[in-house]
Amino acid sequence: MNKITLLLTAFCSMTLAAVEKPNIIFIISDDQAWDGLSIAMHPNMDKSKHAYIQTPNLAKLANEGMRFSAAYAPSPVCAATRISLQTGKSPAALHWTKAAKSVTEKNNYPLIPPVNIRDIPESEVTIGEILQSQNYLTAHFGKWHINGGGPAKHGYDEHDGDIGNEYAANYAGDNPVDIFGMVKRSINFMERAQREQKPFYLQLSFHALHAPQNALQSTIEKYKTLVPKGNEKEIGRAALSENLDSGIGLLLTSLERLKLTKNTYIIYMSDNGSGGKKGPLRGGKGDAWEGGIRSPMIVKGPHIKAGSWCHQRVVGYDWYPTFCDWAGIKKLPKHIEGGKLNDVLTSNNKGKIHRTREELVFHFPHYQGDTPHTALFWGDYKLMKFYESERLFLFNIKKDISESNDLSSILPEMTDQMHQRMIKYLDEVNAQLPTSNQNYDPNKPSISSKGKKGSKGKKGGKGKNKASKNHPINDEIRLN
Repeated sequence: MNKITLLLTAFCSMTLAAVEKPNIIFIISDDQAWDGLSIAMHPNMDKSKHAYIQTPNLAKLANEGMRFSAAYAPSPVCAATRISLQTGKSPAALHWTKAAKSVTEKNNYPLIPPVNIRDIPESEVTIGEILQSQNYLTAHFGKWHINGGGPAKHGYDEHDGDIGNEYAANYAGDNPVDIFGMVKRSINFMERAQREQKPFYLQLSFHALHAPQNALQSTIEKYKTLVPKGNEKEIGRAALSENLDSGIGLLLTSLERLKLTKNTYIIYMSDNGSGGKKGPLRGGKGDAWEGGIRSPMIVKGPHIKAGSWCHQRVVGYDWYPTFCDWAGIKKLPKHIEGGKLNDVLTSNNKGKIHRTREELVFHFPHYQGDTPHTALFWGDYKLMKFYESERLFLFNIKKDISESNDLSSILPEMTDQMHQRMIKYLDEVNAQLPTSNQNYDPNKPSISSKGKKGSKGKKGGKGKNKASKNHPINDEIRLN
């Protein structure tokens, strides 16, 4: 079924009572850690909330809705996550697994990472397009970052254009990184939808936490006293986190003023993890350790119990089929990998997520936070494979969220079984793999894509797996 036929089919299934369809607000922060909010992302982990960052509006949203203790961004980098959210497919299947350009043979790394498509194909049916077919008014404000002609060519009635990271630095003063400008445009959009008596889909892809130096000066001064021995960037990121929370508070207040709250779903998540030395998770942006992919996630809406939790593993592209189900769309595009979350949302964690596969795979065949690798989740376990050394690591992620205890030698059969699942998945989605650099010279330095000398023997590249001293969560943490 081609794109036009699919959209026509969805349009023909549209009910007459379009105004009764729920509104959807999808909020995405940028580079925000799992533990980056002032409210915990795990009920049994004090360190799953930030020590000093204050986000009272998101805390209120969480207390009125559902929190996810095991939520993941589709990728440890932004652009790959963004195309995944638009299409309901994994970055591996989309052949877009990196944000910035990959290193090449000339950069002198042992492996040559694959080249990404770097433009969202017109053949992909975005969530904006399929919801438009159901009479939804659609808007995308903020960071697009996946090219392809921008939001206008991919299903959005209102938008900010084909913009990326560079846009954040343009806004300072009373409108840091355009937080309040985006909220103002969003309020105008919601008012338009109300006038036209249409359900709406609103995606706010905030630029925060980019350009932390542009946070409100008053908030920066506040965090100078709160951040212990913090540098300028750390203080700015904390301040910008609070500014973002303030903007979301204004949006939610307007939603109440317009009397749209009862029929509106609000989803909040980050585009990738941003683990750090002081956090409970290992790794960070640019790798598939928990710190790079685990994301804060909150949802509030009709039939979702206040103060509820979901401890099942969910991933950002699960929202695509979920949104479609809310809109009454039964026929989805081919090869959607996400699973509907409806049963989980309305049953207080007792429902089941139905995906086409049991396992979840996070494929990052690039040099960034670590050497090229792939991660696979299956049941309580997580397998990591590093392509330089062909080394496998196995963790019981249910008990060992800090990934400090490698079980691969203790559970060789489980390790092999999960490895075979990984190979099969990557083959079925035709994933791109790194190749050997025949001209690699170990006696010369490796040069990153930004022109900096790269270090060798990083976490996984040489098969090392020592528990970091910065990850003190070594006790047993159960997710249910």
